[in-house]
Amino acid sequence: MHHDQLALLAILCYLIATAGISLRLFQQRRARPFLPRSVPLVLAFLGLLLHSWLLYDAIFRPPGLNLAFFNAFALTAWTVIALLLLSSLTKPVENLGILLLPVAALSLYLEAHFAIPAVLPTTGWGIKVHVLFSLLAYSLLTLASVQAILLAIQDHHLHAHHPGGFIRALPPLQTMEALLFEMIGAGFILLTLSLVSGFAFLEDMFAQHLVHKTVLSTLAWFVFGGLLIGRLRYGWRGKTAILWTLSGFIILILAYFGSKAVLELILHR
Repeated sequence: MHHDQLALLAILCYLIATAGISLRLFQQRRARPFLPRSVPLVLAFLGLLLHSWLLYDAIFRPPGLNLAFFNAFALTAWTVIALLLLSSLTKPVENLGILLLPVAALSLYLEAHFAIPAVLPTTGWGIKVHVLFSLLAYSLLTLASVQAILLAIQDHHLHAHHPGGFIRALPPLQTMEALLFEMIGAGFILLTLSLVSGFAFLEDMFAQHLVHKTVLSTLAWFVFGGLLIGRLRYGWRGKTAILWTLSGFIILILAYFGSKAVLELILHR
């Protein structure tokens, strides 16, 4: 099957899974929702499987790896969805897919229609370890940021005494907050390993357009580290935790994709 056709099939799987999760949320008032929880999850896993093949076809080239902007976006989206679906097997986090699955579908559309060749030479194992830690850290902290958005919506509705609609289908506020800090804690550890491996294996972290990524990633590390310390020492929660989480995530977006977008999409380097 052609690459574009597989991409369309994967996009449909993601979007139908999104619709299924949304439908289940708004059917929670029923004693037995007519759509089993497994249906959207199976569709999302099928989309992830097709996404995997599409990435293999797009990224792995004989001279090296094609990690152009939209390919890197699709790879990051794949990692986020993979972590989300694996976590959903043991924790009630599949509702995050309402926001994340459409983003993954968008990444596949952009990769299929606007891909730019940018093949990097094959690198050593140290660089691959650094890239792996970076992707996992970014993906986990992406999940945390979406969790923070849902937590903010839930907190607003509860304080406004409007706990109806899909808010009733979400786990209790304390559970949502505990999941948020679990994601941030794990993401912070991976971000630490990403920075350490970068300094250890990259020849010059302050060359080849890496200076802004190094500075911003370090700043994000301080933000998430400060949030975790505030949680442990001062019991930070609610709006404070949400604000710090989203601030750190915005800094990470600028670090991971800021210069890449400018160099490849604007300056065409």
